[in-house]
Amino acid sequence: MIRLGDSEEDLQRAADLLRRGELVAVPTETVYGLAGVADEPEAVRAIFAAKGRPADHPLIVHLPGIEAMDDWAAEVPETARKLARAFWPGPLTLILPKADRVSDIVTGGQQTVGLRVPGHPVTLRLLKILDRAVAAPSANRFGRISPTAADHVVSEFEGRDSVAAVIDGGPCNVGVESTIVDCSGPYPRVLRPGMISIEQLAGVLGDTPNLAGESEGPRASGRLPSHYAPETKVELVDAEVLVRPDPDAAVLALGDTPDPGGFRAWQSLPEDPKLYARGLYAALRQLDHRGARRILVQRLPEESAWSAIRDRLDRATS
Repeated sequence: MIRLGDSEEDLQRAADLLRRGELVAVPTETVYGLAGVADEPEAVRAIFAAKGRPADHPLIVHLPGIEAMDDWAAEVPETARKLARAFWPGPLTLILPKADRVSDIVTGGQQTVGLRVPGHPVTLRLLKILDRAVAAPSANRFGRISPTAADHVVSEFEGRDSVAAVIDGGPCNVGVESTIVDCSGPYPRVLRPGMISIEQLAGVLGDTPNLAGESEGPRASGRLPSHYAPETKVELVDAEVLVRPDPDAAVLALGDTPDPGGFRAWQSLPEDPKLYARGLYAALRQLDHRGARRILVQRLPEESAWSAIRDRLDRATS
């Protein structure tokens, strides 16, 4: 796997690899994505093969700009345009009726397609150079912890020839996957929570029935019961459990919860949901390599600002 930087020469090299049908891992503001040209069926099939991803699990298409939305969607309701204008480039995916040009391979056989414009300057520059959209699920083996640094991608695919290159754009600023909003029906509804909250969406859309209807809608990335999981078993626990030392357990604590000693490993993340999200996957990866029999994650607050992180941890424990 070639490791590339953010120079014009390196981005041109990455674009050339993509044009040849190769896969390139790219930084986004959410997580690193495993990119292939979205209208090249063989490149899209290669993404599924590299990840071990089920064929019916749709991919998200990353666009070079908001103007490309009409090329990929058969219909774009005004609600979707409002959301795109408000949050693109950024961590929001819109589910729309697919245009005829969109392959069933990308959509998992559905009549809808997920679209977003990533909010990372390096990948936006790459997309402008490439002048094509890419399909880009997270650059990890299916169901495992998403990568938030180039080193994570290398560790996922080390020794394999399925990924031609990774562009090192530094650590991801958001750290968990995009909010997914289904705009293909009569009302928009959230299919996957992300760091763009229900409250922010409602601020753009106004009063919308059933906006938080996560259990409904088309199949979408990251909605399977088990996902985002380390190889080590994850358990959610209350703070009271963490006063009893356990040499078989590694701990991901919240804020200034004191370490009593006696655990295999101990890490803390801040009591700020944005900072916690930014560090979550990196912390789980580190704890996954400490030889513990289980990872104890301190239960998070119930406030809506934590909903996306609770969703990821709930799936990691399944």
